[in-house]
Amino acid sequence: MRVEVAYAAAERQVLVALDVEDGATVEVALRLAAGHAAFEGLNLSRMPVGIYGKRVDRDRLLRPGDRIELYRPLLLDPKEARRRRALAGRASV
Repeated sequence: MRVEVAYAAAERQVLVALDVEDGATVEVALRLAAGHAAFEGLNLSRMPVGIYGKRVDRDRLLRPGDRIELYRPLLLDPKEARRRRALAGRASV
């Protein structure tokens, strides 16, 4: 069955299609993806993962057409980002 593995960094986006056996888990697909040049330098075993925007465990069984997403750490906490925008908005008024 065909699934995809996606990763988006600030400077690049990667989407790789993989063929996995029926009954494969997210972990199996990530092991296959780890050998792909597009994911060079990424530690796939430690990154949080999801399928179509929802976090999942690595033992989740895959379905045909699933897109496994690799999540990178946030550069700035969302609360801090909102606080900074609010402060900047007050300064311009």
